[in-house]
Amino acid sequence: MGSPLRFDGRVVLVTGAGAGLGRAYALAFAERGALVVVNDLGGDFKGVGKGSLAADKVVEEIRRRGGKAVASYGMVFERTILLIFLQLIILRDRSFARISDEDWDIIHRVHLRGSFQVTRAAWDHMKKQKYGRIIMTSSASGIYGNFGQANYSAAKLGLLGLANSLAIEGRKSNIHCNTIAPNAGSRMTQTVLPEDLVEALKPEYVAPLVLWLCHESCEENGGLFEVGAGWIGKLRWERTLGAIVRQKNHPMTPEAVKANWKKICDFENASKPQSIQESTGSIIEVLSKIDSEGVSANHTSHATSTATSGFAGAIGQKLPPFSYAYTELEAIMYALGVGASVKDPKDLKFVYEGSSDFSCLPTFGVIIGQKSLMGGGLAEIPGLSINFAKVLHGEQYLELYKPLPRAGKLKCEAVVADVLDKGSGVVIIMDVYSYSEKELICHNQFSLFLVGSGGFGGKRTSDKVKVAVAIPNRPPDAVLTDTTSLNQAALYRLSGDWNPLHIDPNFASLAGFDKPILHGLCTFGFSARRILQQFADNDVSRFKAIKARFAKPVYPGQTLQTEMWKEGNRIHFQTKVQETGDIVISNAYVDLAPTSDTSAKTPSEGGKLQSTLVFEEIGRRLKDVGPEVVKKVNAVFEWHITKGGNIGAKWTIDLKSGSGKVYQGPAKGAADTTIILSDEDFMEVVLGKLDPQKAFFSGRLKARGNIMLSQKLQMILKDYAKL
Repeated sequence: MGSPLRFDGRVVLVTGAGAGLGRAYALAFAERGALVVVNDLGGDFKGVGKGSLAADKVVEEIRRRGGKAVASYGMVFERTILLIFLQLIILRDRSFARISDEDWDIIHRVHLRGSFQVTRAAWDHMKKQKYGRIIMTSSASGIYGNFGQANYSAAKLGLLGLANSLAIEGRKSNIHCNTIAPNAGSRMTQTVLPEDLVEALKPEYVAPLVLWLCHESCEENGGLFEVGAGWIGKLRWERTLGAIVRQKNHPMTPEAVKANWKKICDFENASKPQSIQESTGSIIEVLSKIDSEGVSANHTSHATSTATSGFAGAIGQKLPPFSYAYTELEAIMYALGVGASVKDPKDLKFVYEGSSDFSCLPTFGVIIGQKSLMGGGLAEIPGLSINFAKVLHGEQYLELYKPLPRAGKLKCEAVVADVLDKGSGVVIIMDVYSYSEKELICHNQFSLFLVGSGGFGGKRTSDKVKVAVAIPNRPPDAVLTDTTSLNQAALYRLSGDWNPLHIDPNFASLAGFDKPILHGLCTFGFSARRILQQFADNDVSRFKAIKARFAKPVYPGQTLQTEMWKEGNRIHFQTKVQETGDIVISNAYVDLAPTSDTSAKTPSEGGKLQSTLVFEEIGRRLKDVGPEVVKKVNAVFEWHITKGGNIGAKWTIDLKSGSGKVYQGPAKGAADTTIILSDEDFMEVVLGKLDPQKAFFSGRLKARGNIMLSQKLQMILKDYAKL
């Protein structure tokens, strides 16, 4: 049974504690160490009268048993209370035709408004102390309705709505709110129920549930429980799968409702929505179906065999090919979105296009691949009925076959690699391949989890999935932290993920979050950037692949802690939120190419470039006039010649020492001016077809250092080298 549940140091307010359920709760809490505030107005079950006797008797009983209690005879609230049991008791039973305004108002004032006022008084104190437990008391009348109790039933079901909302709002502050509908003898029932039944429904048979729900170790929140006579049951809503009775561009008619009434009321394959997000999500699903087909039924209303064949038919389906064009601007925007900063000189290569080794962060590849998903292409695939309100990003894999070009246009092809039945949902495996002309640059695999769509009898595993791998069982080899900005999600979404979940508080609330959350792929990018920095010296050519599983959300402003384990050329990692200790990325790794392989894999491509011949010719022609040029120029120029967005060759023209020289490779000292230009544009400049100034202002030519020295390049290229 475990250790006894204790409430030492806790203060419990029990309203209506003078008799019945309230008295049972007060005695039970006091017996287990709580200081109990025994609150009771002392009136009868109609709300008539007032007195202190009921509360005083319970306080005396508690103290006689060695417990601690104080009496409260009105709506009094103590600042120290951390637990509330709301048990407000009066009845004004009348048939609906005979209910007066007074009968209605007093019931709502006591049961609903009274609960609101007491809870509101406690709320801020609970939030400040990051702890609170609230129990609302509804009733079977509120859940099911009852003759002669329209006023009471409405108020009691109102308490359930209040409790459900408080459960959502209080979650982040460790405030839990649950609702019970007890069947127990009380001052209200002792005059109408037989004595033996009142004995069977003793309040003492309800108290254990209340104590458990109020204990700090209980994680239940937002639950509704019927309880009595030693039995406890939890309730949840059930809903038919329903029917779509509207067609695109057609009026909706009552005749259509009549024709579908049997299906609308058929509970055979009922769903069980547990939140407003799941409820409203079906409306979004209906809209997408009407827009696409018009009259298709909810796929979950089909027989299992139909659903199975539908999902199976989606495997291998291809989305329409698409292109993704980007410049250095998009690459820089992404780098800033995942935490690269000018504060770290090593990050300059990712955020400054004029950097001599400017590069795309490898994980920019996910931005290229996700366009197929953001564009809603999945909804077009036969057999997949996608409600995007229920789609979660479960895992991500990215593999690079060569470094991403600093700018370019890639053609992407997406295919449904597999569909898995996980019971509580469906996992769709999407493979996206990105090509530069015919050369494969990168491969993304998105694992998407569709909540509530499982159970159709499909397979649970697939050999096509890139498997996540557990971290080593030892302390990490390196731990790096990054504090995200409050604007982190707002910045990252500029890279193309426009989901309002990450920016709109109202939308985030509908999805069950207290505020907008950070993109999982943003956290993914933070961690990958840190691993590249820690174990590959920011050399993008060493990055081969990354796999990660998304475990929990991150809020902008929280601190990310990336823990890393080196095992050969595989870097295992997990990412935590430092403030909470929650693991937000798990079972993850980055594969790096060996250092030796990198140099062998990326030799200078100078021999393949047209510019090579030009630099060699400049070197030959400067042999005769070198000393004269050195006197007039006195500068060292470093050229970075790019091909396909990557640096293909580096050349140095040294006109500062001796007779001057031209050689392939970076300058042996500090260059006065560095110029970055594509091989094609270099030839255009040399041939006089492209003006260097126009190339500079259009972004085709980039320069850093003493840019004014570039004026003297024309003298070298034309007057002396006589090209």
